[in-house]
Amino acid sequence: MYAIIKTGGKQYRVQQGDTLQVEKLEGKEGSEIQFNDVLMYSDGEKITLGEPVIETAMVKAHILDQGKKKKIIVFKYKRRKGYKRTRGHRQSYTAVKIDSIEV
Repeated sequence: MYAIIKTGGKQYRVQQGDTLQVEKLEGKEGSEIQFNDVLMYSDGEKITLGEPVIETAMVKAHILDQGKKKKIIVFKYKRRKGYKRTRGHRQSYTAVKIDSIEV
């Protein structure tokens, strides 16, 4: 049994017990969270597609961690013009564990 959910502008395939990192969500560690944008659900033999979402379906999870990913370096350069810019960026994330998928 799995579902495809949408959060933070991205789509994720989730099953019960999965742990994933999504774009930053509001909430404290240990708190419950619900994903109502379920795009597709499969119980192993039957697939249900939403148009665009399945109204009755929801995925329940709890927050494991709020953090930041590894720093990336953004370097801009124009040849022969003396233009160089270096910036760093650390993306915030929320680690969640999927508790149940309800239809």
